[in-house]
Amino acid sequence: MPIKPYIKKETEIVGFVVWLVDGNYIRKNIDEEFTNFGQQYRFKFIPKKELWIDKEHSGGEGEKNFYISSMLNIELLLSEGFNHKNAIKIANRLEKRERATSNYFRSFFKSSSKKKDIEKIHKHLLKVYSNRKLKVWIVDGELVRGRYFIDFTQGGHDKVYKFIPENEIWIDDDISQKERKFILLHELHERNLMKKGISYDPAHRASSAMEFYARHHRRRVDGLIRKELQKS
Repeated sequence: MPIKPYIKKETEIVGFVVWLVDGNYIRKNIDEEFTNFGQQYRFKFIPKKELWIDKEHSGGEGEKNFYISSMLNIELLLSEGFNHKNAIKIANRLEKRERATSNYFRSFFKSSSKKKDIEKIHKHLLKVYSNRKLKVWIVDGELVRGRYFIDFTQGGHDKVYKFIPENEIWIDDDISQKERKFILLHELHERNLMKKGISYDPAHRASSAMEFYARHHRRRVDGLIRKELQKS
């Protein structure tokens, strides 16, 4: 078995092997669309009886159990004849319910004020990339997934997600520091394209291509980010 992308075997459960994997390696060398976790129905390069979870970098309690439960629920629903779309919808609903009962989630959200919610989700401002017109925040990804959108991963901005305040880009704290620039470049480029009126799907594809290029030409990423910031 190749050393990468595997980091370590986490557990075996109901016939599946759960692996902790190097998401950065996967996004650079296999598929830049790999997110926090995955299984074969979505990513064909993952072996059929394996469940992959990206190494977490947030330092929080961790979301491993949520991801395992979600993937197992999807596998069960698919085996019972549900199509992919409905299986994901049901699994997401179950995962959100599970997240809402976690101690970590409940310790943060005791009110329904959006302003207070955002203040708790914001972790720190990336001042070097922020200005009067645009703020780039590192955010608590686990809280975003529990409060707003289960599939929030890596990053996002106000032109895609209504829950993100105007003129803000969010970077998931689960992303390692060495990957942040690539995610930021993606979000900046995508946001700039959408400001021009380009719809999400083509804007996302173009931004994924730019991200892929930057991951393989690391020396150019700072210059590319500066250009996108100037457009913002």
